[in-house]
Amino acid sequence: MMDSSTTATDTAPRPAAATTGDSPPSPDGWPGDLAALRGELDGIDNAIHDLLMRRAGIVGALAASRLKTPGVALRPGREAEIIRRLLGRHHGALPPASIVRIWRELLAATTSMQGAHVIAVCETDGAGGYTQVAREHFGALTPMRVHSSPAQALADVSSGRASAAVLPMPSETETPRAAWWTALLQKDEPRIHVIARLPFWAPRPEGAPGLPAMVIAAFAPDPSSADRSLLGLEVALDVSRARLTAAVISAGLQPEQIILRRDPGAPVAHALVEVEGSVAEDDARLGAITSVLRRPIVLGGYAVPVDGARPQTGA
Repeated sequence: MMDSSTTATDTAPRPAAATTGDSPPSPDGWPGDLAALRGELDGIDNAIHDLLMRRAGIVGALAASRLKTPGVALRPGREAEIIRRLLGRHHGALPPASIVRIWRELLAATTSMQGAHVIAVCETDGAGGYTQVAREHFGALTPMRVHSSPAQALADVSSGRASAAVLPMPSETETPRAAWWTALLQKDEPRIHVIARLPFWAPRPEGAPGLPAMVIAAFAPDPSSADRSLLGLEVALDVSRARLTAAVISAGLQPEQIILRRDPGAPVAHALVEVEGSVAEDDARLGAITSVLRRPIVLGGYAVPVDGARPQTGA
């Protein structure tokens, strides 16, 4: 849709519109059917607004039902399925990534309708990158508590001061203090799980927040149609990565990435293994993994991020 305003450089005279009894020229000099197009857009906007209000009413009814049956409003697996389904049916000139952004904001708004909702962020990036990626996913208006260490963000979730926390992606080079995932191996109550991975869509345009991060919460993730699971393993110090990889594969699991930590002075080594699919605590394959000192622990999982540049399949 063209803008009706005139810029300082737009000084060339516009051609006069043809005048007929049915279509007089509009006051701004554009053809008379522009008003009809704008009227159609206004009608579409009203219809979208009506549907948004109707959707909010249904969410309100859902929130009321949870007063009788308490539940968690955050459903990252369900949200991922909604976006995948919409991308799968999307066509036309509107960029697919715009669909992701619109619905992320909508999902954030309706989540906030269902109860108090605060996100803790561990901000270790000097430019505020983790806060930016958290805002993109959880909404511009969602309250956030920013901390300088993973332990502070974890404490917010454990105490209930935050619904979830955004933490830096684990890496093999991080310090023991930064390796927040090792705290999840203790299985303290309430159990803290990884429930999502951010950012949820790609490719990332220039200037968009792109720091990889994990989301944790005091509940297990809800599965979607395409997931990865994170397993925590306690192993002997002399176990090699190759031996550990072979043990995971032999148990029937497909490892995507393995982080192996041998911290100075620690009596054992710890491994974070990312595997394909959604794995539950009672999965028999966990008991089949050899070369471990105790049964592996499911630290959580996440819905695989989408490619907002092309239609999705299998959702």
